Amino acid sequence: MAKGSAAVSFRAPKGVPEYVPPLSAHFQAVRETLITTIRNYGYSHIELPMFEDTGLFARGVGESTDVVTKEMYTFSDRSGRSLTLRPEGTAGVMRSVIEHNLDRGQLPLKLTYAGPFFRYERPQAGRYRQLQQVGAEAIGVDDPALDAEVISMADSALRSLGLRGYRLELTSLGDQTCRPAYRESLQAFLFDLPLDEETRRRAEINPLRVLDDKRPEVREMTADAPLMLDYLSDECRHHFESVLRILDTVGVDYVVNSRMVRGLDYYTKTTFEFVHDGLGAQSGIGGGGRYDGLMEVLGGQPLSGIGFGLGVDRILLACQEEGCVPGSEAHCEVFGVPLGEAAKETLIPLLADIRGAGIRTDMVFGSRGMKGAFKAADKSGAVLALVVGENEMANGTVVVKDLRTGEQHEVVQSEVTSTVSRTLQA
Repeated sequence: MAKGSAAVSFRAPKGVPEYVPPLSAHFQAVRETLITTIRNYGYSHIELPMFEDTGLFARGVGESTDVVTKEMYTFSDRSGRSLTLRPEGTAGVMRSVIEHNLDRGQLPLKLTYAGPFFRYERPQAGRYRQLQQVGAEAIGVDDPALDAEVISMADSALRSLGLRGYRLELTSLGDQTCRPAYRESLQAFLFDLPLDEETRRRAEINPLRVLDDKRPEVREMTADAPLMLDYLSDECRHHFESVLRILDTVGVDYVVNSRMVRGLDYYTKTTFEFVHDGLGAQSGIGGGGRYDGLMEVLGGQPLSGIGFGLGVDRILLACQEEGCVPGSEAHCEVFGVPLGEAAKETLIPLLADIRGAGIRTDMVFGSRGMKGAFKAADKSGAVLALVVGENEMANGTVVVKDLRTGEQHEVVQSEVTSTVSRTLQA
C-alpha cells in the first residue's frame, strides 16, 4: 500500500445474508431439495425479472400493505420510469402469464421459481432485506383438491429436508360474496376502538390489515374482533371443509387459525402458513394461499390461482435448529495427488475424464510434498485420492486410495474412471 493512502473496506449491505463455504453447500442443498419436490408434482420452471413496473406491485399486492407502503425498494430509471425490486413472486408470475398467453393452454398451469426478493425491513435474525424463496403457483382451476395438493406439496418439501418441528396453520379468508359483510362488521368493531390515526386509516382501506398488527396493545384491543370464518358463504365454507377433508385423507397435520391474516391483499379462500417456533419472533418459514381475482385485476382473464413461497433462509435456520442440515461440505469426491511436475501432466487428463463422468474432482496445486498433498486431500472432503508418482508413470498406473479406510490399490490408467465410479457407488 502506498504511503499515506487510506484503507478501503467494503462489506455486504446491511440485512443481506451471504452464504460462503461451507454454509453455502447447505443453503444450496435446501433450495435444490425444495425445488426437486415441487418439480415432482409436475411444475415447470419460470425465470422472472428481478425488477418490475412499480404499478404491478401496487395494484397486485395492495396499496394498503406494509410491503407496498413501507418495504419496497423503488427507483426511477434514466427514462423516469418507476421500477421496484421484486418484493414477492406471485404478481410477477401473473404478469408473465398474461403477457405470454400462458393461460391459453392446459389448466391448471403449474409454475415454480426461485431466487432473491427484496424488502426494506429492520434486519434481525431470520428477517433480511434480501430474502431467498422457492415459490410455486397453480393457475386456472378453482378446486379444493388443487388447494390440498399445493399445501401437501409444500409440506412434503419441508419433510423431505427432515424437518418435523413445524406446524401448518390455515384458514379461509372468503371471497367477494361474503367478505363485504365481514368487512362492514369488522370496521364497525374497529372504529369503536381508540386507534391511532395511521391504524384508523388502515382500517378504512383494508381492515384485515389491522388484525395483522404485531403491536401488543393493538392485538389486545382486537382480541374480540369478528372472525372471517363466522361470515363465510355456504360455497366458501364448503370449499374450506373440502380442503380440510382431503388434507385429513392424505395425512397432513394442520391447525385451523381463525385469526390468520396474510401480509398481502390478494389472498382469498384458502390461506396457510408454516410456523417453526424454534426460530423465535421470525417463525414463519413459508406460506401462501388462493388469490382468485388477481389475474383479472392485472388485466388478464378472471382465472383463479393458488400458490406459496417457502423462505430458504429461514428453512435453513430451522434445519440447523433441528440438526437435520442437508448437503455435504465437501467440494469434491476425488482428489488428485501428483508427485512432481511430470506426474501432474499425467494426472490432469485422467481427472478431466473423471469430471466428464459427472464426478466432482480437484487436485493439489503448487509444489507440495507427499505429506502436504495428502493433508490437502483430507481437507477437501474427498472420498478417494488418485496418486501418481515416478513408479506409476513408468507402469502406466494410478494408485487409488480410499481416504475413509486408508485402503489403496493400483489401477491401470485406462480403467481409472470406471474404477472410481464403481467405488463411489458402492
